[in-house]
Amino acid sequence: MFSLPIANRAEQYPLHPTKIIAMGLNYRDHIAESQSVKVQGFTQEIPKEPVVFPKTLNVLVPSGEAIVIPSFLRDYAFPDPRVDYEGELAFIVADRCKNVPEGEALKHIFGYTCMNDVSQRNLQNGDRSGWFRGKSLDTFGPIGPRIVLAEEIGDPQSLDIQSRLNRKVVQKSNTRYMIWGIAEILAFVSRNFTLEEGDIITTGTPSGVGRMRDGDIVEVEVEKIGVLRNPVVEER
Repeated sequence: MFSLPIANRAEQYPLHPTKIIAMGLNYRDHIAESQSVKVQGFTQEIPKEPVVFPKTLNVLVPSGEAIVIPSFLRDYAFPDPRVDYEGELAFIVADRCKNVPEGEALKHIFGYTCMNDVSQRNLQNGDRSGWFRGKSLDTFGPIGPRIVLAEEIGDPQSLDIQSRLNRKVVQKSNTRYMIWGIAEILAFVSRNFTLEEGDIITTGTPSGVGRMRDGDIVEVEVEKIGVLRNPVVEER
């Protein structure tokens, strides 16, 4: 694992999650583009409760390291192979907690950072077990470039979020447009799973997700946090 710098501090934060919990379908405009994403379980209906799924720890890479499209995918000969970027705001859990009331949820957040919930759409759409494998291939969770402490971020529901593909803006939104806010997310997740210090929860992506190819540069920027920048390479 690796460490991320903490904004306005000399120290680094060593990443040590026991789990990564990700949110799906958490921006209305992303739900509206379901026809273009074409993934099982992805419809234009607003979910009645948060949609959660896991990403495994092997996905984590820092800013600057490559997102690797694995060579084994060529064996499937998909007619339209697709690996997508998904720019998101993520947060790191401050302490062990369970059944957290929504009104106390923000007290259990250590800090915030950027994350790219990279997704292999063909596996995500075709696996009978659901989204697990297509979300958890090696390097499919870039995170960084730093952590901004919870007490320094201000209102986490008022942060501009943007993704760029080869310097072109492809996603642009604000965290105020989440269907389920950050406090609601932590409260919901903690009812289902005991959270541990260092666990990572990533909060969903706005519209504009799209395909990445060998040689691309993907940037995820969240206001007050910085730019998470990763090259894309196809494994030979």
